[in-house]
Amino acid sequence: MPSHLNRRKFLKAVGTSAATFTILQAGSARTYAANEKLSIACIGAGGRGAVNIRDTRSENIVALCDVDFERVADSFKNHDGLKIPNAKRYKDYRVMLSEMESKIDAVIVSTPDHHHFHASMAAIRLGKHVYCEKPLTHSIWEARELAKAAREAGVATQMGNQAQADKDTRLVQEFVMDNAIGPIREAHIWTDRPSRGLHGEYWPQGVPRPTDTPAVPAAFDWDLWIGPAPMRPYHPSYAPFKWRGWWDFGTGALGDMGCHYFDPVYRALKLKAPTSVEAVSTRVNEESYPLGSVVTLHFPARGEMPPVKVQWHDGGLRPPRPDALKEGNVMAANGVMLVGDHGVILTDWDHGWHMFPEDRAKEYGTPPEVLGRSPGHHEEWIRACKGGPKAGSNFDWAGPLTEGVLLGNVALRSQLRDDLTQKKLNWDADKMLFTNHEPANQFLRREYRAGWQV
Repeated sequence: MPSHLNRRKFLKAVGTSAATFTILQAGSARTYAANEKLSIACIGAGGRGAVNIRDTRSENIVALCDVDFERVADSFKNHDGLKIPNAKRYKDYRVMLSEMESKIDAVIVSTPDHHHFHASMAAIRLGKHVYCEKPLTHSIWEARELAKAAREAGVATQMGNQAQADKDTRLVQEFVMDNAIGPIREAHIWTDRPSRGLHGEYWPQGVPRPTDTPAVPAAFDWDLWIGPAPMRPYHPSYAPFKWRGWWDFGTGALGDMGCHYFDPVYRALKLKAPTSVEAVSTRVNEESYPLGSVVTLHFPARGEMPPVKVQWHDGGLRPPRPDALKEGNVMAANGVMLVGDHGVILTDWDHGWHMFPEDRAKEYGTPPEVLGRSPGHHEEWIRACKGGPKAGSNFDWAGPLTEGVLLGNVALRSQLRDDLTQKKLNWDADKMLFTNHEPANQFLRREYRAGWQV
C-alpha cells in the first residue's frame, strides 16, 4: 500500500476482521431515480474486465483499477466504443475503494480467482453492490463468508456465469419440470479445458513451479498481483493469463468452467449441498492442478426427485456414450447431459438442449414455457442494484454453487497428502467439514499473506 495513504484511516473504512467491518442492514441501500445511472468502479480492466465494462455501458464507469497500466492501456481509453477517459485510474483496489467510497454505488470484480474474495468483501463492507467473476471465490470458506456478508449488507450481487440468464437454462429446467425423460439419477459435465480455451488459449497444469526468474515487466506491479497469495518470483507462466492452473492463484479447469456448466444442472435438479465427493485424476503435485480429472458428487433425494450422481470430467475426458445416442449423434468436446429413466437431454453448450432417443424427442416436442426469460445477465444485476428483483446468480445462489464446484478441487488436492489414490469424502454442509477424513478439511480455506488477512 502506498505510504501516502493513511493505513489507519483505510483499515477503519474497510476493516481487518469480521468484527471490525461496518455492515449495512438489509434494505438500507439508497433508492434511484427512474433514469439515474449507477456509478461503477471496475477492478480488473482487461480480459473479462473489458467485457464486463462493455456489458454495463449503460451506466457510469467512474474508476478503473488494474495492476498493469501498459497491458490495459487501450481498455483505459476505449472499451468497444465506450469512451471512459475521465474514469480515475488505480493499481491498488484497496486505495481505490478508500478514496472513491462516497463516489461509487457498485463494484465489478474481474481479477484472477485468488483476489475475488478480498476485492468483493472490501466492497460489500463499504455497502457497495458487487458483480464478481466466476468462480465466486478461491475457497469454500470464502464462498460462505462472502454470501453471508452480502446478505447482511443488503447489497445486490451477481456472479459472472452469464449462461444462467440464457433461455436454454430455462429450457432445460422446463424439460425436467415436465418429466420429459423420467426420473433423473445421474448427470455428466465435461470439458476439454485446460487444453483449449475460448480462443485456443492454453494454461499449464500438472507441471512443477518454474525455476528461472525473468524480470518483472516495468509497468506490472507484481506485489499487488500476488496480493493475498504466498509470495513467489514473477514468471509469465503465472501472469497475465496462465494463472488458472496453479493452486495458489486459480481453481483449475473445474473452477474455470464448473460454475457455468453446473448451474443449469443445479437449477433443473434442484440441487443443494452434496453428501459426498470423490475424485480421480492424473498425477497431482504441490503446485498445479492435474492434467485431467473425474469428480463425482452425490446428492440426496429432493422431494419426489431421486438421489442423483453428478460427474465432472475435464482435460478432454468424457463420460461413456449412453444407449439413447445413435452412432451419428455427436458428444462434443464440451457438454452437459442429464440421464433419465426414459432418455437423455444433452447440450454441447453452443446449440441448445436436445432430447434423445430421437424418436422420443419427435413424439414429445418441446416443454411448456413456464419460466420467465431474463433481460440479460448484466441487466439483471443493474436492475437489482436499483431496487429490482434479485439477480439470478446472486451470491445466495452463487455461494452454494461455488461450494459444490470447489469441493471437487478439495477432493483432488487431498489425494496429494494421502497414500490413497481415491477416497470418497463425506460432506457435512451444515458444519462445513468432512466427517470421515480430517486431513481434507485443511483445504477448505487458505492462509493469507501478511497485510491481507481477514
